[in-house]
Amino acid sequence: MKKLFSIFLAFFLLLPVTVRAERAEGIQSPQTLVVDGEVTDLKGYNIHDNNYYRLRDLAAVFAGKLDFSLDGNNRVITVNTEEPYRSFPGDRSGGARERALKKEMQLIVLGKSPQDRMQACYNIHGFNYFRLRDMGEILGFRVRYDKANNRAIVETPSYVPKNDPAPQPAPEAGRVVLGNERLLTEYKHLIDGKRVGLITNQTGVDAEGRPVAEKLKAYPGAQLVALYSPEHGLDGKQKAGAYVASYFDKNMNLPVYSLYGPTRKPSKEMLKGIDVLLYDMQDIGSRTYTYISTLQNAMVAAKENGIPIVVLDRPNPLGGEIVEGFLRETRFKSFVGIDKMPMAHGMTAGELGQFFNREIGADLTVVPLKNWRRDMVWQDTGLPFAQTSPNIPNLSSAFLYMATGSGEETGIGQDEKFHWVGGKNMNSAEYARRLNAKNLPGVRFVAAPKGSRGGVRVEVTDPHSFNPARTGIYTLAVANQMRPINVPTLKKPYSMFYLIQGSETIAEMFRARKSPEEIVAAYQSDVEAFRAERAPYLLYQ
Repeated sequence: MKKLFSIFLAFFLLLPVTVRAERAEGIQSPQTLVVDGEVTDLKGYNIHDNNYYRLRDLAAVFAGKLDFSLDGNNRVITVNTEEPYRSFPGDRSGGARERALKKEMQLIVLGKSPQDRMQACYNIHGFNYFRLRDMGEILGFRVRYDKANNRAIVETPSYVPKNDPAPQPAPEAGRVVLGNERLLTEYKHLIDGKRVGLITNQTGVDAEGRPVAEKLKAYPGAQLVALYSPEHGLDGKQKAGAYVASYFDKNMNLPVYSLYGPTRKPSKEMLKGIDVLLYDMQDIGSRTYTYISTLQNAMVAAKENGIPIVVLDRPNPLGGEIVEGFLRETRFKSFVGIDKMPMAHGMTAGELGQFFNREIGADLTVVPLKNWRRDMVWQDTGLPFAQTSPNIPNLSSAFLYMATGSGEETGIGQDEKFHWVGGKNMNSAEYARRLNAKNLPGVRFVAAPKGSRGGVRVEVTDPHSFNPARTGIYTLAVANQMRPINVPTLKKPYSMFYLIQGSETIAEMFRARKSPEEIVAAYQSDVEAFRAERAPYLLYQ
């Protein structure tokens, strides 16, 4: 029976695999792999500066240290951490340079930490290669890199280094744990015995959908005394830009102070009697989304009034790696551009708070996420997605917000809650053809005229490779090459076009009808400068 299983496993690893369209170049990993202090001869592939290995190869080198068996087919692999691996002929090491095709596999993990998750990997010559750090998080081993000696070092839970008598704790497996789910347990000391104010809305819920306001109200160790609501109101139903009034919530028996009314910063009167101010709202990764502006203003108010502020961290739905666009110029500071950032900032709410605090100096604490990594998009978190505003009813709209919604005053606008983009005097079929010809990763464009307007419906095919902000540059620049878009005159008070785009350079490039490739190339220095500036404030790898 064991022999038949080995033959079966060898067969399924050689089966043709349906892969995603995204291609990458894999080179033989230049790093030596060290497992529990022992140098191995295992060679994987380096793809996008990360090491990838086959599961069966890792099982072989981990034997006796961290045992697991494998079973599966070309779509699903079952890993059992309570059974040993049985080796079989046909092992191979990474080649010098190979084409790698990105795909996703379902991983079912049996044992002490059971899981069922979709996992990104790369297929090379019919074999699936998984990122070493991903497998460390899933299987519970530690990964670190020794740059001086160019080594990837793996330490299993039972390993005790000679110079460290304490065993290293294994990473936690499972879904991402929100900051608000840790507040009343590990971080309750931040609020115990205090009068609490909470900035929140309908997105301020835990993984079970329970509002953090209700949990705080029921928590005996602290007193929730006031709520503060952003644009769209506490329930998230007010239209964009609409005045939001303060009121008294009879169900909660609490005042609800509007931060999108006469003032957008908590006043001294609003903060009277507050010992600590909490922030729990879901951002969608764009500089122009106003919930992060509310955070920045609240931090300023907390500093001015000598009140500590706590951010209950939440994932960036787009992940933490996409940084895209021109930096917002100082003169274009507004509520849709509160800080000098590119259009896509690639930070969580807590990281944004730390970044804002470089100029504020508030008494800031971040309750961090568990199990979140920078390469995770929302689909990887295991969390439900709550409607963030009337035009962002679902995750799909959140992903497309920057791709279709940045053409304010240009004549190229969005529809279908950011799933459609176009304008008058546009040929839908030609617009779709030109955009698809650009081969942007993770997205396709379908011709979809709307009355007198020509346009395209935008469909995300791979959320991991899709870049919303860059796609937004392409939707505008390609339309501009087909027929000139409107570029407002630069004068005070600055038009919404400049407040959204944050840059005069992009206006000049649109007027010159530059290609999207030229525009993207023009802001790369801004992107690199921002990456360097934000680095000290990042909380996650």
